[in-house]
Amino acid sequence: MSSLQHVNPRVREMRVSPHSALWSLAARITQEIITGAQKPFKEVIDVSSGDPHKAGMKPISFVRQVLAVCLYPQLLEDNSLPLDVKLRAQRFLEVCDGKSVGSYTASSGSLHVRQSIAEFIMRRDAGVPSYANNIFISAGLQRALMVVVKLLASGEGETQTGVLTPIPCPHTLPMLLDEAGVMLVPYQLREDRGWAVDLEELHRALKTARGRCKPRAIYISNPGNPTGHVQDRKSIEEVIQFAAAERLFLLVDEVHQDSVYGQSKEFISYKKVLFEMGKEYSETVELVSLNSLSSACMGECGLRAGYMEVVNMDPDVMLFVDTMLCGDISTPVTGQLALDLMVNPPKPGDPSCDTYTQEILLRRATLSQNAKRAQEFLNGLPGVLEVEADVLYCQKLLEEEGVFVGAGCQHGGTTGNHHLRFCILVPPHTLEEALDRLGSFHRRLWANSCTLTKV
Repeated sequence: MSSLQHVNPRVREMRVSPHSALWSLAARITQEIITGAQKPFKEVIDVSSGDPHKAGMKPISFVRQVLAVCLYPQLLEDNSLPLDVKLRAQRFLEVCDGKSVGSYTASSGSLHVRQSIAEFIMRRDAGVPSYANNIFISAGLQRALMVVVKLLASGEGETQTGVLTPIPCPHTLPMLLDEAGVMLVPYQLREDRGWAVDLEELHRALKTARGRCKPRAIYISNPGNPTGHVQDRKSIEEVIQFAAAERLFLLVDEVHQDSVYGQSKEFISYKKVLFEMGKEYSETVELVSLNSLSSACMGECGLRAGYMEVVNMDPDVMLFVDTMLCGDISTPVTGQLALDLMVNPPKPGDPSCDTYTQEILLRRATLSQNAKRAQEFLNGLPGVLEVEADVLYCQKLLEEEGVFVGAGCQHGGTTGNHHLRFCILVPPHTLEEALDRLGSFHRRLWANSCTLTKV
């Protein structure tokens, strides 16, 4: 690869997320501060994406205690640790080859952990069957999604695989689709309805795409990333019926299922609704649902573990899922064990239950309170966005105030509006400082008569 022309054309054609450029700018400014450069701020505050621990949120004690014992089994003799911590760690070590988390697991994940996930799904979905053989553990949600998208990818030109993709969407998704060699088929979420999925828009997007590519799947994020929209049962049923009628594979990202806090809002899984719609759908619609340790309550982004459950996938195709995961040899075992703790937390009566419950409730309260505070603050700013205007805004905010927020680039959106992506699962004092700096920046900008549209 002596020059760019020798690089894989598919890689050269991958779109670059504005978030990547902003991240590089934030890293450069941080390094300048470390080396003594004078800035009007002492540090960069990163509220651009969901990395709660980086932002200062503390990990869940039970998770870290169990992992500590698994990594250093001599702690089994430590009487200061709760008994359920040591029992859980001991059980994990028993199912690890060589009784060590340093050993490999099956490429699809530890059977013990996959069984725990299946049992969690059955509890969540009021008894809808789930089986460990249909669960695949991977090094994060993105890895699982890439495996499935690559299975779907084929053709060129009019026969190239297309994936219906919401706008706005997770900032990494367009690059993932580019890398897999499939076409992003945008469908616009309804901002005027709280970023709802609109059935007419799905039909419009599908009709527009045909002749340019061959749509084979639809990607759904519920609760929505980055919008936070929570679909109700009727909306989910409409999407399932649409997918069935158009023979589309359902790719459902449900990683934020533990983060629903709005009044009269509840998370309902696509699988549960699918199985309540009768055999016409429950035995025919192909579905992959995804979840991850990066969820708000855990926030263990760096442990890199997620899982997917496949429904109605041909067994011969499932063999290739396992084959593709073999390239990773196995997902980090500590991440797999943390997944088990996420889906099977301490129960009432266990020594760690009270502390665990308090920590989870505190996270949810912080998330809810920060959401309300950020919304009130941002909507109170004069005339809030039109490089993209949102990218320019983020660059200037980072350079002048050291606040790193994400640009809400639309990737084909048609509303004409511009948005910011703001992670709110951070310590309240961090949020307040970020909002204070953002407010100062915005008021200066407004005083200079910049024209922006409402956030």
